[in-house]
Amino acid sequence: MGSGTIFNIQRYSTQDGPGIRTTVFFKGCPLNCAWCHNPEGISAACERALHEERCIHCRACEEACPVASTPTEDCRSCGQCAKACPSGARSIFGKQATTKEVMAEIVKDRIFYDQSGGGATFSGGEPMAQPQFLGELLSACKNAGISTALDTCGYADMKDLLNLACQADLVLYDLKGHDDARHIANTGAPAAPILNNLEKLSQAHSCIWIRLPIVQGRTDDICEMESLAQRFCKLKSIKRVVLLPYHSMGDAKLKKLGAPPRMESAMAPSPQTLNAISEIWKRRGFDAHIGAKQ
Repeated sequence: MGSGTIFNIQRYSTQDGPGIRTTVFFKGCPLNCAWCHNPEGISAACERALHEERCIHCRACEEACPVASTPTEDCRSCGQCAKACPSGARSIFGKQATTKEVMAEIVKDRIFYDQSGGGATFSGGEPMAQPQFLGELLSACKNAGISTALDTCGYADMKDLLNLACQADLVLYDLKGHDDARHIANTGAPAAPILNNLEKLSQAHSCIWIRLPIVQGRTDDICEMESLAQRFCKLKSIKRVVLLPYHSMGDAKLKKLGAPPRMESAMAPSPQTLNAISEIWKRRGFDAHIGAKQ
């Protein structure tokens, strides 16, 4: 079996598909969303993190660093500083894991999947950025009788996307807008390939949930939402639309990575805005929900 790079395995998740789930977070993403709440998943490389509130200033990390007098210079994210830290202030976001190791975690909660209609969700980052690893995990889950969901931004090779997404029981498809220029400003990539991929995927897969991060001043434009709802209203495979209000949890992770906040004065959308967007999708016949918790 092969291996890949992940940065977390979250058990007992209720926000990444139906029922109780185990979510595996893949490291590396082709998009660079300004509001990303998992910024530790953007880079494909492992990254050093500092949890300042735990630091006791013992300098054990500096003494353990093999490449520099301080662990801030020429860092290789080798993890020696994290191993040496007595208080857990140093950690590494990301690790290599084999398919067998990941499956060992997933099968632990099989009883909860069976009782709740849950399963395993592959998220990120972007799972499609590691197609071989993703394919092995999807196949292993199928062989084990465990339901799967693929959470994807859709910015991937169409052939790979169709092949892998159709191995999952459910696709959680993230959309960030309709206008190319605005999408590039928000994510670093155009919207057109993502939207085209969704149309193609909807012809091959029978169960897709659209997920929409709603960020005030970024993705809450009513005209944009009208365009998206109108474009996809005839796709019968889209079973649900989920609105995900912005939250600032990503800022704390950026601080641990030693990076500044990515947006100034970003705010969650108002209840009125969320309700208005929800109504746009409902008027087009979609089953629209506010919030990811099922």
